[in-house]
Order: sequence, then C-alpha cells, then structure tokens
Amino acid sequence: MELISYIKSKIAVPERSILNTVSLLNEDATIPFIARYRKELTGNLDEVEIEKIAELLKSYSELERRKKSIIKAIEDQDSLTDSLLSKIQDSDSMVELEDLYLPFKKKRRTKAEAAREAGLEPLAKILMSQNGDNLELVASRFLSKDIKSPTDALEGAQHIIAEWISENPYVRQKLRKLFQNSADIASKLVKSEKENPAAQKYKQYFDWNEPLKRIPSHRLLAILRAESEGVIKVKLDVEKMEALRLIENVLNLKNSSASKYIKEAIEDSYKRLLKPSFSNEVLSEAKNKADEDAIQVFAENLEQLLLAPPLGNKRILALDPGFKSGCKLVCLDENGMLLHNETIHRKK
Repeated sequence: MELISYIKSKIAVPERSILNTVSLLNEDATIPFIARYRKELTGNLDEVEIEKIAELLKSYSELERRKKSIIKAIEDQDSLTDSLLSKIQDSDSMVELEDLYLPFKKKRRTKAEAAREAGLEPLAKILMSQNGDNLELVASRFLSKDIKSPTDALEGAQHIIAEWISENPYVRQKLRKLFQNSADIASKLVKSEKENPAAQKYKQYFDWNEPLKRIPSHRLLAILRAESEGVIKVKLDVEKMEALRLIENVLNLKNSSASKYIKEAIEDSYKRLLKPSFSNEVLSEAKNKADEDAIQVFAENLEQLLLAPPLGNKRILALDPGFKSGCKLVCLDENGMLLHNETIHRKK
C-alpha cells in the first residue's frame, strides 16, 4: 500500500486503477496490451497514464533500493539514529534522500577533513554555539605543529563550519527553492571564438541574461548546445545577499563575538560548495524539462504531418483486396472525410 500511496500522490488516478495496473505490470503485461484488453481492470486508462504508472513503479523501486543502501552505509558508520532512520524511511524524493545522506557520504580529502585531523572540530562547535567570548584566546588552546596561530585555528574551524552548512538539509531545501524560483541564466562569448564563422549562428547568445524560470525550452537548448560546442560560457546565479540571508536565518545567527567567523564561513560555504552544487542541479533539471517539451512539440508536429492528406486536396478511392472477407472500398472527399464505404464479395 505504500507503493500505491506513492503513485497516487504523483498522478490523479483512482486507487483501484493503480492497484490493478501495477498488478498487471508486475505480471509482465505490456502497456499496449493493458490499454487495449484490460480496460475493465484499469478503469479505461489510456497508454499515457499507464506508462506514467509504470515510470512511477520503477522510480519507487529505485527509491526503496537507495534507502536500503543508505541505511546500511550509515549503520556501518555507527551513526544511524532513530530520528534519522525515520526521516529516511518517510522520504519520497531521491533529492531529499541524498540530502539526508550527504553528511555521511565518503568524500575526498577536503579542507574540513584536514581541520578535523588537526583537532579543530571542538573549536568549530564552540563557534557554532555562539556563546564563547575572547575566541582568539580559546583558539590558542588548539595550537599544534600543523596549527601555528589562533588565526590558523579559527580558519580551520571555519572550514568545518562551511562543510556543516553545505550538508544542512534545511539550508539545502531553502537554497534549492531559491535557485529554482529566482535563478538567472547568463551566457558570455568565449573570446577565442569571436572570429569563428561557425559560432555566428549563436550570435544572439554572446551576451545574454534571462530568468531561468521563464526561458523557453528551445532557447535553453540552443544556449546549452552553444556551450557544448565551446562557443559560450554559461552560468547560473541568484542574488547573493538573499542566499546568504536565507542561510543566516536557518542557522539562527545571533549578534555575538562568533558571528563574524560564522558569516565568513557562510559566505565560503555558499561560494565554494553550495552555489556550484545547486547551479548544476537546477540547470540539469531545466534541461530535462526542456527536452520533454521539445519531444512533445515534435510529437504534435509529427501527428499533424501523419494526419495530413497524403495526396493533398484530392478525392481518394481506396481498395483493400480480400477473398475470404471481401474487398473493402472507401471513398474520401478532398478533406479526408468519409463519403462512402462498401465491401464487395466475389460471386459464388
């Protein structure tokens, strides 16, 4: 029933129709077969609706497999709590699931990892508590052969905080919405391509800026095609101060002696970790949607082409020969409308 609830939340189809369709798909029945010969079970669902259910069935299976993999990986690190387990099990989005797993994912060696190895994680926690005073004196307690000064210690702690911020699911949720709703896509000409005759077909995108949310699919695909050919550079951006303000609100930043260091860590996290991640993610989502729109336009145009009169505006007499069931004759007018049809049987 969890599967049925998942599919029902994604598509407006009666529960009984979903249940029967899933059962038929699990029996390896094909989509055309279900649409044509099992209408009484599916509630007359068409092929498009059945295909959507099949896609959701596949995505649910992938989601469940990923949940099991993530739970096992976190268990192996002895870091799985009841609260985290509940969040993972309740998640119905692969993006949300990956956000929950991000803090536990194995990473290449980072600045934050180097700072942890130098013993600076307790200092980072002191900064994040926003309660400590005389932080340079506190930082001096963490000096070692790798950390030569309080400034180095505080910088290392900031690297750890920046990574914590980038892995915070609430921060990621807020920034993802900001990028999805407010990002601008901008393109600039690659200087070395200025005199290239082949690049001139993309001339209008040599200096272009437009809200990603409102860009037509054909224009987005053209811009991305120009980028793939090395003609232009494309970047996605949002209002920086708005992004930083959202992060500060999530962290409940106070006016304390630590706020300066946390603000610097927030800016570093946004510039180095969060912005590149969400720029790639949101642009990829936009491209997938543009691809779907382009396919839909192509399908509609092809349908009109196939439905057009094959010989133009002429009257047509069509013959389908047959001995057992007779020859079928059909007469169509200039607009393809039926004038007459007849079946001719051979004389016995």
